[in-house]
Amino acid sequence: MPTAIIADDEELPRGELRRMLAEVWPTLNIVAECEHGTDALEAIYRWQPDIAFLDIRMPGLSGLDVAKAVGGRCRAVFVTAYDSHAIDAFAAGAIDYLLKPVVRERLMQTIGRLRERTCLAQPIPDLDGLMAELDQRMRGAATRIRWISASVGDTIKVIPIEDVIFFQSDEKYTRVVTSDDEAHVRKPIKELADCLDPGQFWQVHRSVIVRASSIARVQRDEMGRITIGLRGLDETLKASQAYAWQFRPM
Repeated sequence: MPTAIIADDEELPRGELRRMLAEVWPTLNIVAECEHGTDALEAIYRWQPDIAFLDIRMPGLSGLDVAKAVGGRCRAVFVTAYDSHAIDAFAAGAIDYLLKPVVRERLMQTIGRLRERTCLAQPIPDLDGLMAELDQRMRGAATRIRWISASVGDTIKVIPIEDVIFFQSDEKYTRVVTSDDEAHVRKPIKELADCLDPGQFWQVHRSVIVRASSIARVQRDEMGRITIGLRGLDETLKASQAYAWQFRPM
């Protein structure tokens, strides 16, 4: 029995896709539903599904981020509301996509291709180049944070983004740490992630985002647990297995 996950931060389209899949592919077992990219990444590593239906625009990690992180572990089907320019990029490669709102006929075409590729045991293609192109298109218009307004006691500090070493979720707040100071902001870390340059800041845990250039070393113990050492700080950070792909030797 084939398995799949559905990842979409909106409950209505997520539920509608689940309902339509139950109708047109009743033997497909939906093993997990996820509200954001981090959950989707963890679900793929946990459940090892055959297929991942990934909304492109999700808090934290986008559907593209998730697909790049898991490599060939499963087939990705992107669900998108983007215009024809993005669709042209999808159509140019061997990537399946569904345009929102998803229609039954289009879903059946996608399922037909998925079944054929699975039955013929076709390898999952290496689409790094196309994924990078799509990622650039989707992120091109994003607004990047230039500074952080954070509270320290009764004082509001303005911290340039260039000074931030890492962000760490701390219950109701997000901790902002520089080389010589720290503060707290009310903005959730999954919303901050959308406003950070992914080339400079890496999410290494669902609750931690770190400046890549501040990483001095990465250590893995005998249990497979990953610890990150930072330049100029004694503090270390924990990384989850879902993000270990970022630390592969070059």
